[in-house]
Amino acid sequence: MPATAFVYGPHLQAYNPSDDAERPLRRELGIELLRAYGLLDHPDVTCHDPRLATEAELIEVHAPAYVNAVKRYSANPALAAEPEARMWGFQDGDTRARPGMHEAAAAACGSAVTGAIEIWEGRAVQAFCPAPAGLHHAMANRASGMCIYNDAAVAIRSLLERGAERIAYIDVDAHHGNGVQWIFYEDPRVLTVSVHETGRHLYPGTGGIAERGVGAGEGTSVNVPLPPYSGDGPYLRAMEEVVGPVVRRFRPDVVVTMTGVDPHHTDPMAHLQVTTAAFPRLYGILRDLAFDAAQGRWLVVTGGGYNIDLLARLWAYQLAAMLEVTLPEELPPAWLDMARERAGMAFTPVLSGDTPFVVDEESRRRGDEEGDAAVDAAKAAAGV
Repeated sequence: MPATAFVYGPHLQAYNPSDDAERPLRRELGIELLRAYGLLDHPDVTCHDPRLATEAELIEVHAPAYVNAVKRYSANPALAAEPEARMWGFQDGDTRARPGMHEAAAAACGSAVTGAIEIWEGRAVQAFCPAPAGLHHAMANRASGMCIYNDAAVAIRSLLERGAERIAYIDVDAHHGNGVQWIFYEDPRVLTVSVHETGRHLYPGTGGIAERGVGAGEGTSVNVPLPPYSGDGPYLRAMEEVVGPVVRRFRPDVVVTMTGVDPHHTDPMAHLQVTTAAFPRLYGILRDLAFDAAQGRWLVVTGGGYNIDLLARLWAYQLAAMLEVTLPEELPPAWLDMARERAGMAFTPVLSGDTPFVVDEESRRRGDEEGDAAVDAAKAAAGV
């Protein structure tokens, strides 16, 4: 069984760049369910309290002037009212300047870097880094999509600086992994693959199959944009028939994945129709791919997930897949009691629990058909 680094510290809860007051609780309940299931006590798990990413690590990815602006607005958010703040992404109504955001975002990046170093230096084969938010929308010189700094990109850059020759980044969040793609768009050492809801219907509006990379990086950006209401079939086909072949062909030293859970059909931030049952299969595909393509070296950073009744269970599935263990179907009663008390609501009591679809059968059928066509188009564009 490979050694698995679990990288988390309570200070990571400070990251909350929006008005989503529920975000810290969702993440806390996720961590507590991992603990209640005993996953953090597994003999192959080592727990790490991550440090902040250094300014030197941040400016390997982000423009120094942008980092300075973040620090300035972090110290005094009122300054973000100045016209210049629009250039840095802090006046679009989506990502707002908040006290301490520089330190909080640097901590999230530090979590991913800690996991990356544990893998690269051989103390772990894989790492699970459940930071309070996926930061894949952050650009080199601009905040975007509630993301200040880009944790996956900073971790990838740290691996390249330490001698990695090829990194494969796989983004399974419902939203296109635009920040990571554009940061490495010309870099042939980094393959970025994103399976997401099409930008014609969902933020950030990018991620078409024609976005393939440029210059030396041509062909190292691969996108599978799925239409709304695509379900398990097209989503898992994209993983098996597009993501798997292109990653194996690339032969990366490390696989980095951003595993947002918002493709689920109950998530309020997207329109895909992926069921709970598909996620263990997804995580198994990713685990097998990491072993096939990169000798098991697998860095996981978490991403979007806005259904408080769901996120903790899917995190449990994720870490269980990494450890190759089967969890009891019944959620631990003490965790259910704590979650109900903290959130003021009842939670689904079983791991695989799901709720009925809210869209009509015709929309789901059409979504699956159009989703299969989108997968076929992405296969052709990627040459697999």
